[in-house]
Amino acid sequence: MASHFSGVLQLTDLDDFITPSQECVKPVKVEKKQGKSVAKIQIEDDGSYVQVNKDGGKQKLEKAKITLNDCLACSGCITSAESVLITQQSHEELFKVLRRNKVPDIIFTCDSFQLQANETEQKTVVVSVSPQARASLAAHYNLSSSEAGRRLTSFFKGLGVHHVFDTSFSRTFSLLESQREFVERFQRKQQDSKALPMLTSACPGWICYAEKTHGEYILPYISTTRSPQQMMGSLVKSYFAGQQGLSPQQIYHVAVMPCFDKKLEASRSDFYLTNAETREVDCVITSGEVLKMLEEENVSLNDLESAAPDTMFSSFCGDEFLSHAGSGSGGYLHHVFTYAAKHLFGEEVKNLTYKTLRNKDFQEVSLEKDGVVLLCFASAYGFRNIQNLVQKLKRGKSPYHFVEVMACPSGCLNGGGQVKPSTGQNQKELLQKVEDLYKAERPLLPEDDARVAELYQSWLNSVGDERAKELLHTQYHTVEKMTNGLTMKW
Repeated sequence: MASHFSGVLQLTDLDDFITPSQECVKPVKVEKKQGKSVAKIQIEDDGSYVQVNKDGGKQKLEKAKITLNDCLACSGCITSAESVLITQQSHEELFKVLRRNKVPDIIFTCDSFQLQANETEQKTVVVSVSPQARASLAAHYNLSSSEAGRRLTSFFKGLGVHHVFDTSFSRTFSLLESQREFVERFQRKQQDSKALPMLTSACPGWICYAEKTHGEYILPYISTTRSPQQMMGSLVKSYFAGQQGLSPQQIYHVAVMPCFDKKLEASRSDFYLTNAETREVDCVITSGEVLKMLEEENVSLNDLESAAPDTMFSSFCGDEFLSHAGSGSGGYLHHVFTYAAKHLFGEEVKNLTYKTLRNKDFQEVSLEKDGVVLLCFASAYGFRNIQNLVQKLKRGKSPYHFVEVMACPSGCLNGGGQVKPSTGQNQKELLQKVEDLYKAERPLLPEDDARVAELYQSWLNSVGDERAKELLHTQYHTVEKMTNGLTMKW
């Protein structure tokens, strides 16, 4: 029988995308009353649960509702879910906010005061779209990635969204911070045995696995740099809110992402603004959910006019979006490698030569001089490769200085939340089309983005400042699981 549990939790024979997720199950504490006999539970034909008492009386039981904070990563919804049964992270929730914004204010008048009923419900809605999600929708509608981005902007603004941003812009911050963090770690590797290899932090499926499976052993190796999604969360709820004269709570921030795990990332307590009582990213919807929104509104991207995204947090030149060189998962290996080669060894690397190891999702890049390996980087995608990487690390046999780690085979372009193949199209063909569209965008060097450089000074005071560490970095935690009244460490 095929396992219903995610490869995340299997210690051996790891599989990716085994099955769609089963329904989330959360243990519910029930107060047992003295003198009451144990009732039986039966399942009705409609799938509902009914409690049958000793006297034959029946009582329909309610399903327990969960939030993302309750998630135990117990089933296939980590990296391989077809759906995530959580109401606070869905396109329906976005529709609710937009509908509330459209309801006209009702003013109640009394002799001494007026009460504006809808005032507290109004939100400034911001949507930030990832380049991987944009490419996935472009492939579905046979558009260029840039054209799909402009038409998505038109669609969202037609629904009532106030601002649409591009997370390629926030990814520039992630790449710059990753570069600097790696050089700093490399320079202290003699004093800190866990400074290297530096493992990337942009994939929440990988972070969830590391926290719940390997805990304190593996976490020190993981980069503290935030993912592009959470970089944008910091930008929107901090800088943008200030510029607009709004409190963070007055903004409803939605991220369009290629995978369901990003919903879990947005729910992390590290990204909750306690003083403002709001999350930095309020809702995450996937590429597939955006397609569902378009279908529910009876709209095709092909029929929409183009609209330019907001210039404040978007990377484009003319009508074309700008992206980053390297992998479809953000190009972390590419940019950190070229930066480190130049700043640590004075070597200008124009083109990287990738060596495929045991499979196409495990590749290696190295810098050699006079027969000596100066840098050795790798990319490890999918849990089979991740498990091998972790085991080598635990045995002290990892040769790498840096590893770009992604939970999904083929990386973010193949995320579980991307648009599914159309009739007659197979997944391999679709993935190649998405990759071609993604890589057709003109690359931009992180160091050449003048707007980002300006924000380092005006918003963060300077590069490496304590404020930058607070707003652009994060931390990780060993996670404890509650089961049957016992606490067990993952």
